[in-house]
Amino acid sequence: MPTMISVHWFNWRSVTLDACITQMFFIHTFGGVESGVLVAMAFDRFVAICFPLHYATILTHGVIGKIGAAVLLRSVGAVLPVPFLIKRLPFCHSNVLSHAYCLHQDAMRLACADTRINSIYGLLAVIFIIVLDAFILLVSYILILQAVLSIASQEERIKALNTCLSHICAVLLFYVPLIGMTLIHRYGKHLSPVIHTFMANIYLLLPPVLNPIVYSVRTKQIRQRIAQVLCGGRGRIGP
Repeated sequence: MPTMISVHWFNWRSVTLDACITQMFFIHTFGGVESGVLVAMAFDRFVAICFPLHYATILTHGVIGKIGAAVLLRSVGAVLPVPFLIKRLPFCHSNVLSHAYCLHQDAMRLACADTRINSIYGLLAVIFIIVLDAFILLVSYILILQAVLSIASQEERIKALNTCLSHICAVLLFYVPLIGMTLIHRYGKHLSPVIHTFMANIYLLLPPVLNPIVYSVRTKQIRQRIAQVLCGGRGRIGP
């Protein structure tokens, strides 16, 4: 965010290699964490719908803490080699990035050396985090859908699916910009640099901006609390 603000507001269009690598590490790490959190949320919905009577015993505070630690450690472990792989590369030509911040695939493209190791590791990291998580999310919702369809009451089916709506929106907000930016970066080299920058900014900014709105709109308790704050705590909020 500081780099993007300095580029767009103050026209500061340079960043040191160390700052770029640091930024790259945190962006990719937090991206992996976000993907892992979406998987954890899918597991939460799966347990809530398929095993509602055992929800409290399955998802204890200890289990939730272990899931959070596993998500964080997986992402850090997968991204940690990236700064060292980039640091070893020489940069001797144009050093103009396609985006207003540093990504591994973008910085790797500027190197004037063999980047096959970077490409292979980057692909493996994407498969280990993004592709694997997308597969788990798909399987989770197939199981959830099977459980929902087994419910006799139409009203109960709608109620069960309604509890997943916020999570589905969060998944779409994460994966649609990511896929769009990846396709633009891979197949849109002939497109205007403005489009590359626009898609990169959408990928970085859209999910954190819209996710709070999605959950505020979809969660009754949050809606009630917002209404109470706006109304100064007066009155009673209906359903």
